[in-house]
Amino acid sequence: MGTAASSTTRRARPSPRQASSPIAVPATIDEYIAGFSPGTQALLEQVRQTVHEAAPDAREVISYRIPAFKAHGILVYFAAFKSHIGFYPPVRGDAELEKAVSPYAGEKGNLRFAMDRPLPLDLIGRITRLRVRQDQARGRAR
Repeated sequence: MGTAASSTTRRARPSPRQASSPIAVPATIDEYIAGFSPGTQALLEQVRQTVHEAAPDAREVISYRIPAFKAHGILVYFAAFKSHIGFYPPVRGDAELEKAVSPYAGEKGNLRFAMDRPLPLDLIGRITRLRVRQDQARGRAR
């Protein structure tokens, strides 16, 4: 008696961008950014540069199919969507910063920056510096 493939086998469902992109899983942040229109590319590059300035020792990686910056662990992720740039993870551990990001917080606390408004690059830098401090504290605790 042969075994048939299970109908409960799960497959990763690609995002709308990934489904239409010639590069389904980018290997680098450059490849990820190249999959978007010039206007969106410019916004993604602004986020990328801001994170680099705030975390100069962090490495660029692709994680969960989106750009991320890593030190001991992942510092931040960012991604482009139809009408916003997403920035992750949610801000925790700094009440003043949590208040500052509240206008951008989505339902799970992840941040959404509208593409039709200037990006809050200073806020992105502050978030990244907080994540660097938190990452360094976790690294020392290990």
